[in-house]
Formats: sequence, structure tokens, C-alpha cells
Amino acid sequence: MHQQNLTLLTEFILIGVTRRPELQFPLFGIFLIIHVITVVGNLGMIILTKVDSHLHTPMYFFIRHLAFIDLGNSTVICPKMLINFIVEQNTMSYYTCATQMAFFILFIISELFILSAMAYDRYVAICNPLLYNVIMSPRLCHVLVDIPYLYSAFQTLMITIKIFTSTFCGSNIISHFYCDDVPLSHMLCSNAREIQLLIVLFSAFNLISSLLIVLVSYMTILLAICRMHSAEGRTKSFSTCGSHLTAVVVFYGSLLFVDVQPKSTHSFDTDKTASVFYTLIIPMLNPLIYSLRNKEVQNAFYRSGESNVQHVDFS
Repeated sequence: MHQQNLTLLTEFILIGVTRRPELQFPLFGIFLIIHVITVVGNLGMIILTKVDSHLHTPMYFFIRHLAFIDLGNSTVICPKMLINFIVEQNTMSYYTCATQMAFFILFIISELFILSAMAYDRYVAICNPLLYNVIMSPRLCHVLVDIPYLYSAFQTLMITIKIFTSTFCGSNIISHFYCDDVPLSHMLCSNAREIQLLIVLFSAFNLISSLLIVLVSYMTILLAICRMHSAEGRTKSFSTCGSHLTAVVVFYGSLLFVDVQPKSTHSFDTDKTASVFYTLIIPMLNPLIYSLRNKEVQNAFYRSGESNVQHVDFS
């Protein structure tokens, strides 16, 4: 009976961002623009931090990985969502849904821990500037990136396998615009409580542990800045971590918005609003935050522009 129920379900129907037909076309246009800006911005950041030797520093190594994660997160969700705006029924096959959910979990957990690794990098830069290049060695930088990826992959495989080897019963309609683990876990009729508990425990651990690293890093940075005697030193220190702090506040703010809501007011509609923010808006904002407020990135962009002009053959 279990196997029969499992094989009967071949596709899911996604509710999407909105059920109102008159909003479908305007939202398609808005999200298409968001996705184009996201792809161009993050690809540009990846290429720029790779080709410009002035940006071969630990900070830009982490920014490159953040751009890769943001690009991945948006690409996993947005193209399918755009198609769903212009088709009558938002269907997704069983295995496509499993793949989308797996990559979404992988990228969202990786982003949490890459942001905390970046907070540690800023702490070392401000509190131990003379030892910065010694402490933030290429080996440590790779460890601070590889461990989050491996941990995220482990958690992704565990949750995806547990959900998609369980039995779905009742409706195949997902009240979301992508395959998310929380709404899918509510559609299970076997292992549902166990999987929901697992999701809650891991989500809490991921959020609290990564946020704790960020808070401790910035509290230490703040104390170090307060002890500085020169106003110029304080200004330089604030500008050093300004971009990262902005990205952290926006990302954690949207995640905490979902988690701290009372159960009585909690709904999938508010989850959807927050999800739009951290899966689509933030991946668009991050490259803008790191380029518009950053002189080094702007200079690298001008240098790449000048070198392209110099390489043009006018003969």
C-alpha cells in the first residue's frame, strides 16, 4: 500500500506567489527584471573578484562564494517561477520538486555560514590587522568555505531523502511558489512528525549558531572601534564592515521575521513574502551592496573597463 501511494504521486501543483490573475503579468515583469539584475550582478562579482589581482584577498574570496550562492539560489527558484506566471497550471514533477528543494536547502544553509565566516574575517581585519594575512591564510579561507558546503550537503541529502522516501497523502497542492521542505513536510502521512522536528531542530541550530558567530564578531569589533583614539581609524573600521553588516541585517532580518511570528498569526502567505525576500530580493541586493559602497570593487570595475578599451584593435 505504501509503495502504491508513493508511485501514484507523479507531480505537484504550486499555488505560486499570488492567486489573483490580474497580478500575474505585472509580477512576471518585476521578477524577470529582478532575476536579470541578480544574474548580471552576481556573475559580474564572480568574474571581477577572479580576474582582478587587487581583489585576491580573503574578503573578496568570501564575497565571490556569496555571489555564487546567491546566483545559485535565484537560478534554482526564479526561472520556474517565471514560467508559472504565464502557464495556466503551475505543475512540477516529483523529481524536479525534489531537486529544487535540495538545491534550495543547500544554498540557504551555505549562505548562513558564509556570512558568519565573513564576520570572522572582518573581526580579524579590525582586531588583528598586523596578523591579518597570517591568520586568514588561503588554507583557513578554504576551510571556512568548504566546511559550510559539506555540512549543507549532508543536511540537504538527509532532509530530501527523508521527505521523498516518505508517503504523501491527500492533496498534491503546495501552498508556495517553490518546493520548500516545510509545506512538503505537512503533506506527509508517514514520518511527518519526525521530519518536522528534524527541520525545526536543524533550522534553529543553523540560525542560532551562525548568528552567534556574527554577534560575537561584531561585539568584539565594536569594542575595538570604541578603544580607537583617531576618528579617521574609527571611520575606516566602520566602512570596512559596513557592506557586510548591511547584508547580514537584511538576510537574518527576513529569516527571523518568519521564525519569531506567533503561531496564531503565522501563515504560509507571510512565509511566502519573507521567502521572496531571502530567495530573490537579497541575491539581487548583495552585489549592489558590495559594489555601490565599496571603492575597491568600483576601482576594479574601472580597471577592467580600461583594459578592455586598450585591447580593442582599431586598425
